[in-house]
Amino acid sequence: MTPTKQSLINAFVSLVNKKDFDKILIADITNGAQVNRATFYAHFNDKYELLDYMINDSASTVIEKRTLGVVKFDQNNIIQLVLAVCDFHQPPNIQCRRSYLSLAPLLKEKMIIELKKYMLRSLDNILTEIEKNFYVSIYANIIHEAGYLWASGDTSFHKEEVAMKVSLLITEDISRISMNDIRI
Repeated sequence: MTPTKQSLINAFVSLVNKKDFDKILIADITNGAQVNRATFYAHFNDKYELLDYMINDSASTVIEKRTLGVVKFDQNNIIQLVLAVCDFHQPPNIQCRRSYLSLAPLLKEKMIIELKKYMLRSLDNILTEIEKNFYVSIYANIIHEAGYLWASGDTSFHKEEVAMKVSLLITEDISRISMNDIRI
């Protein structure tokens, strides 16, 4: 990443800490980064693209960090995925709470996309394509919801307990599926 792009990101993050996202102007970002508008537009089309870039990078980075880059379907990696979601949604230290809340749906969407990518790769030799297409979305949403519940304070479980419960739920379910124990 170029130093200019990083300064635009830093200026934007600083602004989100103080102002509602909807009230942030390109001029605010460029002033904070000490660059002109043309420089901003050389990197991003608008503030939404800047936000999208940051969230995509953040979601994939937190998963990569927690799983150490290992793509594998096992109990430990499911635990790490839940913990990654906890990290991703850790309540930020920002003054403008409304700004964070307005971004929550976008944060959720981006994290679920990254979880699905990971799950698709990790289940590659375990499930058929039809099964993967069905279960990946369900598992990604379970993992996300559990991590988000913890981060929002809606559960009294410690995050490690949440991660363990979800990992057991998913790994036990997948073992039944792969053993063809499902009866209709």
